[in-house]
Amino acid sequence: MRLKTTLAFLASAALAATIVAPAASAAPSPAVKGLQGQVIPASLFGMHIQNAEIGSWATVPIGALRLWDNQTSWANIEKTQGNFDWTTLDKAVATSQAKGVNDILMVLAGTPAWASDDPSPAALPAPGAAGMPKDFSWWDKWVTAVVTRYKGKITSYQPWNEANLATFSTGSAAEMADLTKRAYDIIKRIDPSAIVVAPSTGTRLSGAFMKFYPKFLAGLKAQGWPIDVWSAHTYPASLGTPVDRAKLAYAYTAVLEQAGAPKLPFWDTENNFGLKGPGPQNPDVDIEGEKAASWVARTYLDALDIGMSRVYWYRWETYNDLWGIQMFDNTPGSKAYAALEDWIVGATFIGCNSKAIATTCNFTKGGKQFRIVYSNTEKPQSFAVKGASQVCTLLQGCKPITGKKIKTASPIKLG
Repeated sequence: MRLKTTLAFLASAALAATIVAPAASAAPSPAVKGLQGQVIPASLFGMHIQNAEIGSWATVPIGALRLWDNQTSWANIEKTQGNFDWTTLDKAVATSQAKGVNDILMVLAGTPAWASDDPSPAALPAPGAAGMPKDFSWWDKWVTAVVTRYKGKITSYQPWNEANLATFSTGSAAEMADLTKRAYDIIKRIDPSAIVVAPSTGTRLSGAFMKFYPKFLAGLKAQGWPIDVWSAHTYPASLGTPVDRAKLAYAYTAVLEQAGAPKLPFWDTENNFGLKGPGPQNPDVDIEGEKAASWVARTYLDALDIGMSRVYWYRWETYNDLWGIQMFDNTPGSKAYAALEDWIVGATFIGCNSKAIATTCNFTKGGKQFRIVYSNTEKPQSFAVKGASQVCTLLQGCKPITGKKIKTASPIKLG
């Protein structure tokens, strides 16, 4: 998402007759087991980076890069039929590799104007980009060209972005399933090791989600489930909290379960908080200070318990008031991202114990046990520190523990 993306997103929300929250509790569906027992890889910590295509990069370690809004879409690269300008994609991939990040997810979406069956100028990332190709063989040639050029460099591909929203796709669910199958077959033929990620779907507009996604899953089932990873975007409403975001994730997995979908990894390929909408009752919200740090960390900790093996934050860039949590050098959000990454990457996730007011997540790393505790209510809660010799905070580092209990709202590490 970006400025134009958000404005178009809000316009579509305003047209909705009613907008209701998905019917879901904070508890997981039976199909969701979390990532208990798994060693946490760096790739859990995904990121979008503005201007990666011209060499910009984050000042915190990231484990995976998603290329979207980087001038690397189909519409940006094949502006005239059969003529590919790889400049931006070459630079983005080279920048990522130079920074030591070889886990790269590319979104293949964005039909060029010459190929599109819908010339709408409001489409993103370019006029006509939301339409379906008038000839699907043109899509086949595009996917073939990308995968052939970047075999062994781009490690995963996502056919489309937020395919349930007209800003990004005006095709039918069946057409999107067909495009996914075509992409899957081409990718696996040319680069069998590459991962095919399902087209992402927005979840906070439940009407748009439910109108599209069950039909899309039916189409995928008819095609033999041609994907390796599930994907959703769990941006909550602007006034929403991490608890609301988790509810959207569980609502999504419930739909997968109802469709009889195969149990595959689940990635959240875009996330942030405080984005304006839906409706006037959800204004733009700035989330700052310790709360921003807390919500970033909770997003990734919740992911482990939900069963998300990857979350791509949107996005690393200079200040942009559209995003509730800013992610650039020395912001509370970026500090929390780096701190939590340092705490848990390489650790084995034992599991989380969540109650109404607080959560405790347990880990082992280097033969030692530690736990991360936080409040679910935004209000400080008391936690016993028995067995721990130091406490680490997201913004202030570590210090020895004094006393038998400690009070906190934000996640802290006890070890």
